[in-house]
Amino acid sequence: MTHWNTTDLSEPSALAKDTLRVIPLGGLGEVGRNMTVFEINGQLLVVDCGVLFPEETQPGVDLILPDINHIRERLDDIVAIVLTHGHEDHIGAVPYLLKRRPDIPILGSQLTLALIEAKLQEHRIKPFTMAVREGQVERLGEFECEFVAVNHSIPDALAVFLRTKAGTVLHTGDFKMDQLPLDGRITDLRHFARLGEEGVDLFLTDSTNAEVPGFIASEKAIGPVLADVVARAKQRVIVASFSSHVHRVQQVLDAAVASGRKVVLMGRSMIRNMAIAEKLGYLDVPPNVLVDQKKVGDYRDDQIVIMCTGSQGEPMAALSRMANGDHKVQVNAGDTVILASSLIPGNENSVFRVINGLMRLGAEVVHKGNAKVHVSGHAGAGELLYCYNIVEPEYVMPVHGEIRHLIANGNLAQETGVPSDHVLLAENGTVVDMHSGAAKITGQVECGFIYVDGSSVGEITDADLKDRMTLGEEGFISVITVVNRDTGKIVSGPDIHARGVAEEDTVFNEIRPRISAALEDALGESGKNHTTHQLQQIVRRTVGSWVSRKLRRKPMIVPVVVEA
Repeated sequence: MTHWNTTDLSEPSALAKDTLRVIPLGGLGEVGRNMTVFEINGQLLVVDCGVLFPEETQPGVDLILPDINHIRERLDDIVAIVLTHGHEDHIGAVPYLLKRRPDIPILGSQLTLALIEAKLQEHRIKPFTMAVREGQVERLGEFECEFVAVNHSIPDALAVFLRTKAGTVLHTGDFKMDQLPLDGRITDLRHFARLGEEGVDLFLTDSTNAEVPGFIASEKAIGPVLADVVARAKQRVIVASFSSHVHRVQQVLDAAVASGRKVVLMGRSMIRNMAIAEKLGYLDVPPNVLVDQKKVGDYRDDQIVIMCTGSQGEPMAALSRMANGDHKVQVNAGDTVILASSLIPGNENSVFRVINGLMRLGAEVVHKGNAKVHVSGHAGAGELLYCYNIVEPEYVMPVHGEIRHLIANGNLAQETGVPSDHVLLAENGTVVDMHSGAAKITGQVECGFIYVDGSSVGEITDADLKDRMTLGEEGFISVITVVNRDTGKIVSGPDIHARGVAEEDTVFNEIRPRISAALEDALGESGKNHTTHQLQQIVRRTVGSWVSRKLRRKPMIVPVVVEA
């Protein structure tokens, strides 16, 4: 395999005529914020534009966006955004891109466009959209796009096949090969085979489950399990899932009806998405089964199923707040809670914290680890092998997954006969150029994280997050000193205030004389030219070395030196 080594890669050279450039700006080395930019003859095509949800090491961050700095000055060259399906990690960053250029055309399936249009409405953006279906072919400038039906954990998912003067590319998006899908829409392997016969020069394949042997179980296997859990429950049932998982909500509705229960949808995104899915015919809501959350108290506990968000332990989601006891719905001993989702890598601690909180309240928690209440929406190793054998691509570039997933997917490609040097292991920002059907890694562009923090986008840096982590883990010490530069003496202080250091204020009596001595020495005849910043750095070094040695801590130290 052609491995990445970004330290050895430089900025790519100017793109030659009739050469296709592929740059992933998110989704490689991580599960989320998927975005790939294709360029040829001065035109750009964007496939997916999603978000990544923050980990515990990114406190205060709401969302993480793909890094579009590489194309920031070229937004007018974008001919379209193609969306493979409606999950947040593929569509969530579209509003932030369209705020820079609102008239970029968006192509996607009916449900995908309905979901993104509702999201854009909240941002007061009216997009230019074009609904496409499997088998449809659209010319977008230098790109000809053909769409292929694929099965995933959301209806209406599509793969996209690109024809260009440089060669062809098949991008699967997220997919699996469920042979008994709830909506009857399977991954169209016959279409894949026809494209393979035409010739697929570069194959971008979903890597999320490349380490999982065999085939992923069918969604149909989940229904009876959910129905059984709901039927056996003596009190309330609370089910947490992704807000866009239409199939899972359908199964919960069916299970509730079978047990004579009503269903309450909670969470703004859950209510919005299911209303869209019902309106478009993707969700079959039985009559009189849904009730407003304000009427939960009108029913006995054994008459209610609550469907909510928070299956990934998101702090502000309904389930996390229930576990913490600060939601209007209180979890009681004997309630049954079902986490109907897989763990997204990086969310493990958050999810386990929620599970422990719910069990502390006396709830029975059913999750993928102890019952078959969820199956993945991504192809396992056996399914990927099938695809490679059907498509027979010349080159393979694994996408969508952590590094271990990408490597596992690359190994599968080699097992089916793809030459080692034709498997391109890239990461975010890696540049792959293709000419006359031959692809190779040609460079690396800078590609970092763009953080959404409240109303700010891109203003928070990694250094800011490091400071936040330091504050949370080590505490905070401020040192305020008033000096007279003319006399070289301390006028007031040093006053030391600590938070989160777990020590009495008296412990700092030992360091105060040392701070005064260090400052007065710096203000002596030889140091009258010290700036205020230099004086503050002297205080920081003096306090920092003492705290590290004496208290075995490394808190944030904020020195303030004021001249009288």
